[in-house]
Amino acid sequence: MDHGYQQHTNTNAHLEYQSGQGRLNILGFWVFLGAEVALFSTLFATYFVLMHRTANGPVSSELFQVPSVLIMTFLLLTSSFTCGLAIHEMRRSNLKGVIIWLVVTLLLGAGFLGFEIKEFIEYTHEGVTLSTSAYWSAFFVLTGTHGLHVTLGLGWIILIMIQLKQRGLTPTTTSKVFISSLYWHFLDVVWIFIFTGVYLIGMVMHHG
Repeated sequence: MDHGYQQHTNTNAHLEYQSGQGRLNILGFWVFLGAEVALFSTLFATYFVLMHRTANGPVSSELFQVPSVLIMTFLLLTSSFTCGLAIHEMRRSNLKGVIIWLVVTLLLGAGFLGFEIKEFIEYTHEGVTLSTSAYWSAFFVLTGTHGLHVTLGLGWIILIMIQLKQRGLTPTTTSKVFISSLYWHFLDVVWIFIFTGVYLIGMVMHHG
């Protein structure tokens, strides 16, 4: 019984931790994530400081569209769930399952980006750009930085999927899948803060 459990933990559950390089990469990633937290904290702080400095430009409550923002949130939250399912399949040593759920994650992430780009284009048509006011500068820098990170995350997952196809589930490829999933969940958490702090507050901020 004990031996069976030992075998299970060594071969399936923690494959990404089996190689020394894999463990180092995961540790290094947590350090990198700390820097990312600092970056987004700075952007959020700047946004909240400039929140009411709209000059004579349009205010957020006039432009924010509830359905679009809810769809974007749904897509990203669901993609975080499907990314978790990919890790679940990885732990079961099911390469096909990992690939399928990563593809679904990519499609949802791409859908999120599509809506964000559409939103930015619509704002531009309304005459709102980076230079409209301090508020809109902070808004575009914060949401745009997150969008750029999502784009990089999608590219990263695609590269990892190519490696999975070539090499299968090894201690090296699984550590990369695991790290990319942590990154994806992190972007999801950042979006929840953006959804709450920027969009929900922004929709009511200038009323009255």
